[in-house]
Amino acid sequence: MDVATRIHLLNLIKDDIIKYEKKILEGLKKDLGKCEFEGVVAEVQYSLNEISHTLKNIKKWVRPKKVKTPLLHWPSKSHIIYEPYGRVLIIAPWNYPFQLIVSPMVGAIGAGNKITIKPSEVSSHTEALVKEIFEQEKYSNYIEVVTGGVEETTALLKRRFDYIFYTGNTAVGKIVMKAAAEHLTPVTLELGGKSPVLITKNANIQVAARRVVWGKYMNVGQTCIAPDYILVEKEIKDQFVHAVKKEVVAFYGEDPKSSSDYGRIINSRHFSRLKELIPEDVIIGGESDEDSKYISPTIFHAKLNDPIMKDEIFGPLLPIIEVKSKEEARSIITSKEKPLAFYIFTEIVSEARKFIDSINFGGGVINDTLIHIANDKMPFGGVGHSGLGGYHGEYSFKTFSHAKSIITRKTVFDILVRYPPYFGKLKIVRWLMKWVG
Repeated sequence: MDVATRIHLLNLIKDDIIKYEKKILEGLKKDLGKCEFEGVVAEVQYSLNEISHTLKNIKKWVRPKKVKTPLLHWPSKSHIIYEPYGRVLIIAPWNYPFQLIVSPMVGAIGAGNKITIKPSEVSSHTEALVKEIFEQEKYSNYIEVVTGGVEETTALLKRRFDYIFYTGNTAVGKIVMKAAAEHLTPVTLELGGKSPVLITKNANIQVAARRVVWGKYMNVGQTCIAPDYILVEKEIKDQFVHAVKKEVVAFYGEDPKSSSDYGRIINSRHFSRLKELIPEDVIIGGESDEDSKYISPTIFHAKLNDPIMKDEIFGPLLPIIEVKSKEEARSIITSKEKPLAFYIFTEIVSEARKFIDSINFGGGVINDTLIHIANDKMPFGGVGHSGLGGYHGEYSFKTFSHAKSIITRKTVFDILVRYPPYFGKLKIVRWLMKWVG
């Protein structure tokens, strides 16, 4: 697609998001019990901002980028052209079922690709709406929608795409990567993992508690970068626990089930999985209702060998682990797979930097949670088991573009020493490559 077509298509999508906002929010409410505030901030407006940022910058991004040319190749000029891969497959998850379709799609369209999107069948109401919006005639030459479950996704992965973008869990990510390898198709994998939070004795305890509770219970913990477990230094553990309990009540009241701001678990399978992980002794919470798929904000003390510390929780359960020292915390974090996110709370910047520099993770925040995902000037993505590749803003454009390198050489001058016969020329070539390369 030429740039004018990309801009036109992005504007059509922007207009439709605004037009369908009420239906989008209703679908999110039915699928996840997501409140209007979270639906607007994390799904609708987030997607609109991504589009606006791309529309504002796309003409700059698509320009050929001039780069320096070694003097050895004089007279010539070098530049990089960003071209689309072709047909991109985007497989989205159920936890942010609208945003995680639109956000990567904006980057793929901005780069000039045509799109096949596979919304999650688990969030069925949003899936139906995505189909309704993007199967309109005006999108028919550019966007294909495929709905269904495992069978349809498996069939899709047998097709040859030019790029695959998958958001979901690590186990399925391996399946996607294996399928892509059959056609040597490049992939971006946005996965998950157990994202730790370290509360040091130098933290602002009250603010730390507030921001951890906010980050954990947005979307009822069903967020890939939600705080998964807390490591807290022994000296301030009791103070932190008290502050966390206070913030949960401040956010959702004494009965979170009746709060209009607190959502629900996506389905019965995930509800049962989470319920089995709730211990008998909890600090706060532990209540559940299978009919409404409600599990209260639940916080409890945990040990490293507890079942909940094995896999990503992806729900409203928050284990707290006491550590005797920062080195013990570092040892715990590095003993596990590289997390998608890492959060540290401390008022001493140098203390935070030591952890940031010595732990491998996708991205993170000092003294807050989640917010790094909302900066379109930075790439978002994981490392190792938490993902492969990054996107957002210009990084999305580059993710879905092939950087083609071109040198334009003039013919008015030619360095004959590079041509055969080579006898007696090696000394000259060595000097040229050393000093003008």
